[in-house]
Amino acid sequence: MKNAGVVSAHSDEKSKLRIVHVITGLQMGGAEMMLYKLLSQVSKDQNVRSRVVSLLPDGPIGERIRELGVPVTTLDMPRGTLTWNGLRRLYGLFRREQPDVVQTWMYHADLVGGLVAWAAGVDHIVWNIRSSTLDPDRDKRTTIWTAKLCALLSSWLPDRIVTCAREAGRVHTDLGYDASKMVVVPNGFDIEQYRPDDQRRAQIREELSLQDEPVVGLVARYHPQKDHRTFVRAAARLSERIPDVHFVLCGTDVTWQNEELVGWIEEYGLRDSFRLLGRRDDVASVMTAFDVAVLSSATGEAFPNVVGEAMACGVPCVVTRVGDSADIVGDTGVAVPTERPVELAEGCEEILSLPGDSRKELGRMARDRVDRLYSLEATGKKYLDVYETVTTRS
Repeated sequence: MKNAGVVSAHSDEKSKLRIVHVITGLQMGGAEMMLYKLLSQVSKDQNVRSRVVSLLPDGPIGERIRELGVPVTTLDMPRGTLTWNGLRRLYGLFRREQPDVVQTWMYHADLVGGLVAWAAGVDHIVWNIRSSTLDPDRDKRTTIWTAKLCALLSSWLPDRIVTCAREAGRVHTDLGYDASKMVVVPNGFDIEQYRPDDQRRAQIREELSLQDEPVVGLVARYHPQKDHRTFVRAAARLSERIPDVHFVLCGTDVTWQNEELVGWIEEYGLRDSFRLLGRRDDVASVMTAFDVAVLSSATGEAFPNVVGEAMACGVPCVVTRVGDSADIVGDTGVAVPTERPVELAEGCEEILSLPGDSRKELGRMARDRVDRLYSLEATGKKYLDVYETVTTRS
């Protein structure tokens, strides 16, 4: 009887859909967070077995994924460099795991993970595109060339190419990606984690020595594509119109040790109006303290997570028209052109000038929109539908 039980358990394990996710790295970022959120949903399905491989060394998202019970392997390759040992380990993992699907995330993982999976005999490969633009002034030359090489391989290497935004699909089709393989799966959001909460709002505001002042927030790592410069310029103009407004920024390298960012803030005499929090693990709580959430990005975004997260917290958003940002906020926020600080400030003023009840109603509409269109449960199902389609087609 003991042996029969072992055979049964083994058979059950073999019948599961085996997915290996290959991602460039596991630092805090939109793609990494979406992978974590997807796994938090998919791991509930007893018929799916997932594991994650990172080309780069470990990061904070790696630990979160492990807490879900999903194994994580890091190949520890230096950024921008492929190593023979890393490629050998990846090949060996594929041969050993024999996954039904290899899902890759971002250009470098699409290229490296896709080619190694093909060489190892993996039957089904799915790419994931997370960017809506490629800008030579902001993106590394290696990133642009990697994307172009992926375009050349897209007609035969992947079974499907998942993109989180319609605009990203259009841009990459123009670049040469195979349009027939594109499928849009929007990012999903956990509205239980990201939700309005008066108690958390009060706690964060007390921590930041803020009372009833209007607060405009920006959650973004410090990177040229996030365009903190335009945000600071908009903040200067908004401060002229609403003198008691304060600005709360958090994200990797968004600290008072960042000389470039602090220089811009001090150029306008706004040091006392800014709170720079650096990277936070309680973003859902921080967002509840905002009256307006801003996305100031100039390029690169496809479906920015921070917009949906802020909306789920009941915070109206002012966004630049990058990727699908304008479609995400719909009529619950304001969309303005990129790199236009005047328009960005005016959008914030438009929302802050609303009566308190009207602003709360706008936030409620924003949360309802996320719940209706961008639930994490629906996103997880759409990914599984993609995997089922590629593994069952004749």
